[in-house]
Order: sequence, then C-alpha cells, then structure tokens
Amino acid sequence: MHMIRWIRTGTSPLIGIFRPSTQEATRCAHVLVMASIHNYQLYRHIERPGWRLGWAWSGNEIIWETWGGETTEQGKCSGVHGSGPGGAAPHCCEKRPVMVDLPPGAPVKKQVANCCRGGVLSSLTQNNRTAVAAFQMYVNGFDHDARGNPEKPVNFSIGVPGYTCSNVSDVPATRSMVDGQRHVQVLMTWQIICSYSQFRDGPSPSCCVSLSSFYNNTIVGCPQCSCGCQGSASAPHCLSGGEQSKAQALPDGGPPAPLVRCTDHMCPIRVHWHVKQNYKAYWRVKATITNYNLVSNYSDWNLVVRHPNLRSLTQLFSFNYEPLIQYGAINDTGMFWGIQNYNQMLLQDGNVQTEMILKKDVGDFTFSGGWAFPRRVYFDGHECAMPSPDQYPALPNAAGSDARVSPVQRWLIAISCLLSLCAHLLV
Repeated sequence: MHMIRWIRTGTSPLIGIFRPSTQEATRCAHVLVMASIHNYQLYRHIERPGWRLGWAWSGNEIIWETWGGETTEQGKCSGVHGSGPGGAAPHCCEKRPVMVDLPPGAPVKKQVANCCRGGVLSSLTQNNRTAVAAFQMYVNGFDHDARGNPEKPVNFSIGVPGYTCSNVSDVPATRSMVDGQRHVQVLMTWQIICSYSQFRDGPSPSCCVSLSSFYNNTIVGCPQCSCGCQGSASAPHCLSGGEQSKAQALPDGGPPAPLVRCTDHMCPIRVHWHVKQNYKAYWRVKATITNYNLVSNYSDWNLVVRHPNLRSLTQLFSFNYEPLIQYGAINDTGMFWGIQNYNQMLLQDGNVQTEMILKKDVGDFTFSGGWAFPRRVYFDGHECAMPSPDQYPALPNAAGSDARVSPVQRWLIAISCLLSLCAHLLV
C-alpha cells in the first residue's frame, strides 16, 4: 500500500495538495490520499454549514474508503468490480465528488487528526489549532501523464460563498519526521489556493455601523438601506413587531436567507460605536454588536476595527483583542472577539458589548472632525456600511478649535476673558 498526499491550505485563501510516495505507488490498486485544509486568514473564519471541498477527477477514479470526512453522494457504482481495502464497497463513484467534514462525535475509527468539527474553521488569530481540517481516502483508477505521474484533479471549489479556487499546482513534496532523525517524503504534492472576495459573496453588505458621543445628543444611525431596502431582491426577509414570534415556528435549519428584524438598514448585524467619556489623559469608548438575525446565532464571531488610536489601547473589558497590522510605528487595526464560555456566541436577536480605554496620543488626539470614530469596521470578515463622514456627531459650536486645548490653557483663556470684561466695565 502506498500513499498519495493531498494537502489543502489557505493564505487569504485555502490550499490543497496531492502526493504519492513513489512513482510505482501511482500504479498500485489503491492509493492512500491525505488532504488538509488550512485557513491562513487572520480574521475570516468558515462557520456552519462548513466547507464542502469539491473537484472533478481527470479519469475514472473511485474513492473506496474515507476517514475524517465523507462524500455527499455515493453515485452509481453498479459497474464497479472488486472491493476496497478490507473488502469495503465503493464509497463514491461520482465524477465530481464533494467531500465534507465529519460532525463532532464521529466514531473513533473514522477520525483522523484535525477532523470532525462539522466543517468549521477558525480564523488564524482566534485559534490556530482549529484553523486546520484534514481527511484521508483510498483512491483507485488514477490516469497517468506521459511521465507516469497521476493526472491532476481539476475544477476545485470550497463550497463557501465568496471563494474561488485556483488550478492545481506542483509544490515541493512534503517531508515528515518519523523517529526523530529520519525523514520520509511522498512523490508529489499538489496545491490549490482559494481566495475570498466580498463582491462574489453577495450584492450587499451584511453589517452596518452607527455612531454616537457624549458631546452630542445626535445618534447617527446606519445608512438607510445599508443591506438592502425592505421588499427589494437584495434585502433579507424581515419581521416586525408581533410578527417576530413567527420566527420560532420556522422548521429546523431556518430559511435559506437571513430573517431579520425590520429596520431602516435591514442588516443582520449592527455595530454601534459610542464615544463615552473624556479624561485628562485618556478617553473611553463603548462598542456594542447587535444581532438582528431572528434565526441564526454567530459562533466565534470577530470584529475588526481600524482606528489610529488603537496603538494606545490601555484597557479592554469583556472581549479579547489582538493587533492585526503593525508596520513600524503604524498599529491602527485590531481584532476583537468573545471570551470562551462567556460571550463567544452572539445569540439571535441579542448583543455583546465592551468598553475600552485609550490613551490620548499627543499631537494626534482630537474630538473634532470625527477623529474619534473608526475608519473601517469588519464583522466576521465582511466590511460594514458606515455613515458618511459629514454626518458624524459634531462638537458643539466653537468647540472644534478647543478640542486640543489643555485644561490649564482653558483656565488662562477664561481668566483673560474675565479680566477683559472687568476692564471694560471700569471704563
């Protein structure tokens, strides 16, 4: 029995690889294929229903047995003769198989390392151990090229909206250590990279941002029709008022599209950024994420915010945080996510929130011009619709030029004005 190894990984993508241990291995009756999927994206994960790895065989290959995954269809195997290892019947005879991850709790004899999480892949920042998936399969019937190597499969897909996959490419054969001093390697490794595009994912955003501050009573809501207008083809279905109880009567699995609370923005997710308080050397922000989706929870959610003062984040409550982009003195993008067994699950029609204290950067900090509000916001890797900058909560009249003035300078200005008034009265 010989081995082909097929590794799938991802860099803002995901990748796949195929490899046999010797050339003669590809001519054996059954070849062991090992595949792995790596999510190298820092802040975009794959949630339920999970990845569905599909491809098209170049010849008449048959999958006889699998571990760590299974195909969604067996296909027509009536014309297949013989049996697999251990006398097994063919697992899949489809020309274009689709492989899915086994669910948690799969029988131990069907498990391999990094399998059996229902197709869920964490982002690399949140948990690099669960950002990997793997499965194995015995394959028979490879066609071969002029050099005697197996023909590459084609037309790969990951089965997640927004992703497109490259053609198969050859990469150096994978080597592994077997006893602390000896390495073994397979004949070849094939790689596929799958990249994400929000434009391919959907015609509209799936989240929006609203803003408020302590120095202005105005609450700037999400832009109208951020995720589509009510009744439009691009907007999710919505329920209002007493109709929301109908969501509980939906069949298992829910509707094919999100079912949200009816709002002006029609987004499943709203992120609210509130500039809460001003101190002498610090300022305080409250961020709230609200789930308007009436039928779906968001597990292992994450929030990415771009703001120049994040490099001076001093204290954070109720969330985890990790800087994402650090280049020299630039550190303006960070990722927030929930605490395990506390708020890593954003429940349907619920919310999670945090407060953060940031140190004022001398020479940069100001409340004027909307500086205190984020430049960009992403939820679960999707960019959120933001209000226009000219709608941001503004400082009271004449406060803009005062935004950088120190308390001592304010006292001096006040005393100067009083002295001027007294002089005027004496005259």
